[in-house]
Amino acid sequence: MIQVKNALQTALEAAVGQVAPGHGLAVTFESPRQAAHGDLAVTAAMALARPLQKNPRELAQALVDALRAQPAVQEWVQALDIAGPGFINLRLTPAARQTVVAEVLTQGACFGRRAATGQQVMVEFVSANPTGPLHVGHGRQAALGDALCNLLESQGAQVQREFYYNDAGVQIATLATSVQARAKGFKPGDAQWPEAAYNGDYIADIARDFLARASVQADDRAFTASGDVNDLDSIGQFAVAYLRHEQDLDLQAFGVRFDHYYLESGLYTSGRVEQTVQRLVAAGKTYEEGGALWLRSTDYGDDKDRVMRKSATVDAEGQEMQGGYTYFVPDVAYHIHKWERGFTQVINVQGSDHHGTIARVRAGLQAAGVGIPQGWPDYVLHKMVTVMRGGQEVKISKRAGSYVTLRDLIEWTSRDAVRFFLISRKADTEFTFDVDLALQQNDENPVFYVQYAHARICSVLEQFAHGGGDLSTLSDANLALLSAPTESALMLKLAQYPDMLTSAARDLAPHDVAFFARDLAGAFHSYYAAERFLVSDPQLARARLALLQATRQVLANALAVVGVSAPQRLERPVHEEVAA
Repeated sequence: MIQVKNALQTALEAAVGQVAPGHGLAVTFESPRQAAHGDLAVTAAMALARPLQKNPRELAQALVDALRAQPAVQEWVQALDIAGPGFINLRLTPAARQTVVAEVLTQGACFGRRAATGQQVMVEFVSANPTGPLHVGHGRQAALGDALCNLLESQGAQVQREFYYNDAGVQIATLATSVQARAKGFKPGDAQWPEAAYNGDYIADIARDFLARASVQADDRAFTASGDVNDLDSIGQFAVAYLRHEQDLDLQAFGVRFDHYYLESGLYTSGRVEQTVQRLVAAGKTYEEGGALWLRSTDYGDDKDRVMRKSATVDAEGQEMQGGYTYFVPDVAYHIHKWERGFTQVINVQGSDHHGTIARVRAGLQAAGVGIPQGWPDYVLHKMVTVMRGGQEVKISKRAGSYVTLRDLIEWTSRDAVRFFLISRKADTEFTFDVDLALQQNDENPVFYVQYAHARICSVLEQFAHGGGDLSTLSDANLALLSAPTESALMLKLAQYPDMLTSAARDLAPHDVAFFARDLAGAFHSYYAAERFLVSDPQLARARLALLQATRQVLANALAVVGVSAPQRLERPVHEEVAA
């Protein structure tokens, strides 16, 4: 149906050009909110009414007349109707709907994908500091970020997955002193236990391996412990490598990979932070006040100017110590480097607590004058996740000491359940992860509902093959026999997949793919309840199995985008179809 829609799009543009020459309006088809209204809708008449100072229904009638004269409309459109203030609803011919089946069977896993565009895109996500296990919030970032990368790749972008973390600073120092205290035999609650120390069991695990002089290998570093409890530097480096390795294991279990790891310390050792500050000072975008260095971020829409370098302090010996840079300064330097690396689009997936940093980072990038466009980079901010188990909120983990970890969720349920659940809502909405629901083998569990549809289809196809049917010849089936209402609805849903991917990528909305998968599964389940497939008429059976094969393929394609498997079998029996 892609070719049909392209032909109709050309016809629509021509018709609008006849009715309103030089209009400059981007016209396209929409999906009616109710299936009873038709297969496609046009709202151009209402959009043109005001600039043309004409009645929208009169414009709609003129557009309908122009459309009816278009060869593509004559071939593929069964009916054209005007509704309400000027909506134009189109009902396609059965042949137009049926073309999608052949397109899916021909293109397979490539259905919905676009050719390479050459666009370089970076998606930065997770970016957890190596001070503890990955928590549920990191899991939501991982699910969102990885699905977004898959989505952008489906639209032809060349995507780099990047993980940024702070490998120095106060948090890392606290980690080192926490492990050192454990290595010396102290534990939380002891008088010698540091007040700000991390208390999870993982600290004891790190201390034990440090004393054993263990070696650890992470994706971006390796380190061998000295075993000396007084060697705080060695303890810190070992702890960072140990936790990076643990995070790698979590991400591997979650099916998430990264192309590059970027260390905050590298921004300082390479001189990028100082170069960025000097660039801003030279551009006249800073000023000194109260001993601090400020960025004139209000010049770029921020609600107030921001401190870049804190005022000097005096140490215990009376020596003046220059103030350090605030945390957004290295962020500005980091993003300048992203731009210099050639990434025309950069997307940061972060928690909603980062909302306040957006304006100041963008202000710094504009003030730096390096050619970065306004509104760059893009941000996808996600809200918190609440975990429920046994009807009660779960707030702590023995492993982490103070929060539920990503590994906990995977162990309690499954990777597929965690990924689908965490991608199944808009990022900016709070989400409750119900562990009990994720374990249910029924239609209330959304991931099971979708995977069950795929497994059901595989079961029917397997029965057909065992009965002597040839699955490889289904592309030659007589699709004109697909005339049932549930078949029409299913084919229209399949045809929406490519446009859905395009709009989801444009809107940075990977949850749309999960929504689509559920809707497609629902359309299939309705079809399954209404019709038989292994019927006595061999031509009708082949046509229906071709539709099932196409549906199975698109379900698998959508699940692949969100990083969820498409199983051929599930624990719940799916061998329900029998020959009539």
